[in-house]
Amino acid sequence: MRYGEALHRLADAQKTAKGVSLYSRYVNRPAGRVLAAGAYRAGMTPDQVTLVSAALSYGGIAALAIAAPSWWLALAVYAALAVGFAFDSADGQLARLLGTGGPAGEWLDHVVDCAKITAVHAAVLITFHRHFALPGDGWLLLPLGFQLAAVMIFFGGLLTDKLKPKAAAPPAAPSRLRAVALLPVDYGVFCAVFLLLGSQDAFRYGYLALFAVHAVFLAAFLTKWFRELRRV
Repeated sequence: MRYGEALHRLADAQKTAKGVSLYSRYVNRPAGRVLAAGAYRAGMTPDQVTLVSAALSYGGIAALAIAAPSWWLALAVYAALAVGFAFDSADGQLARLLGTGGPAGEWLDHVVDCAKITAVHAAVLITFHRHFALPGDGWLLLPLGFQLAAVMIFFGGLLTDKLKPKAAAPPAAPSRLRAVALLPVDYGVFCAVFLLLGSQDAFRYGYLALFAVHAVFLAAFLTKWFRELRRV
């Protein structure tokens, strides 16, 4: 199969857009589709694509924790995290193209994602402590709170999806309003905050704003998921 044909088949084998933000729908999934077609032509397996995603993401996180903040670091960290996220989409798309998806690949993908979400906020805590002139020690609690909210959203959504019975009817058309509303808690949008890393104040307040949004969404998600599971 040539690259163009693989790309065409991938376009016809996308997951539903319901519950997906505009960034994932129009940026990350199309980028992942291009990467998946390239990975297919290179003879890669979905697990290998997952490991490429992990290498990029963890490399960016390590740079964030080790290097002193600068505008060059901001660009490098953002690029590593954003491209790693695109490869995170590509592994599942490649698995669907090859018809090789299974529990082991899904497990690996989720383990990599969970470690990434946990580690990125730990790296922010480290860079706050090592490199930032914080106005008070209370700022060191911010990455811990953000880490908790992000992990609970990830795990809660994953567990809810596993516990809810699969609907027999075809899924409803995705809501454009919901796709816009979900933008602040999309991981790809979160990655963009690292573009502010060259300015300590801009990064701190941008990161704080995203945490506040995640906290509000966490409360809303937990309420919604619990009510849905009560009806099962």
